[in-house]
Amino acid sequence: MLSSVLGCGLLAQGNPSPEIQSKIASGIELLKSGDLDNAERAFNSLLTQGAKSAPVFHNLGVIAQERSKHREAVTRFREALRLQPNYGPSRLLLGSSLLSLGKITDAIGELKRATVLMPNEPAARLELAKAYEADDNWINAVEQLQKLVSLVPDNTEYSYQLGKALTKLSGWSLRQIELQNPNSARLHQALGQEYAIQEKYDEALTAYQQAAQADSKLPEIHLGMALILLQLKRFDEALTQIDSELQLMPESKRAADIKARIEQEKTATSR
Repeated sequence: MLSSVLGCGLLAQGNPSPEIQSKIASGIELLKSGDLDNAERAFNSLLTQGAKSAPVFHNLGVIAQERSKHREAVTRFREALRLQPNYGPSRLLLGSSLLSLGKITDAIGELKRATVLMPNEPAARLELAKAYEADDNWINAVEQLQKLVSLVPDNTEYSYQLGKALTKLSGWSLRQIELQNPNSARLHQALGQEYAIQEKYDEALTAYQQAAQADSKLPEIHLGMALILLQLKRFDEALTQIDSELQLMPESKRAADIKARIEQEKTATSR
């Protein structure tokens, strides 16, 4: 659970009595040990004694969230934040519960505030990225995941989530292109790339040919066709396409390398 990642150590502010401080500390220890029932009794007892402080409400929110009672958790975290507005974990856990309740816009607002209050907290970046994903806002989701990977570069799960989001962003971008121009050269090119990855070379070649018809002077279109024709061992056609690419991009090292490869494989095949 997210709350267990963050911990539950919000301390009372102001001048609470030593007895209240001790009871709050005891409740936090019970919560950390996983004894939710006794922790809840301890914090509710403090409320009945009039100790309506931010740590009491925050930790009751943590207990509610651990039990997936997100409406109750939202109420508790908001009560805590009214008393201590700049406590980042309350903002983060509030945003997480709001997201679980499907209140995406509200969740994004709280989670953005959490990242401002805790810019180096990985959980804040991850939850905000999830909220943006739920909002189909892949540009901002990728931005948060990039920051997350920068914070924790050795975490393979975070890197995986970034890669998945980049794939989603690519698909979203193609849908936007298709809405604006269904005959876009870049759209046909992207389809050609997908077919090539799947080793469906005939379909890939058709898609690239459609891209060339839409814009024959767009870089990488002829290069893509050359690579597909190379896979099909249609060497002369591949050379024609790579020459067209080099006319557009005479300084392209990649195109020059591919031409050399085509010539080498053509020679090897003809022996």
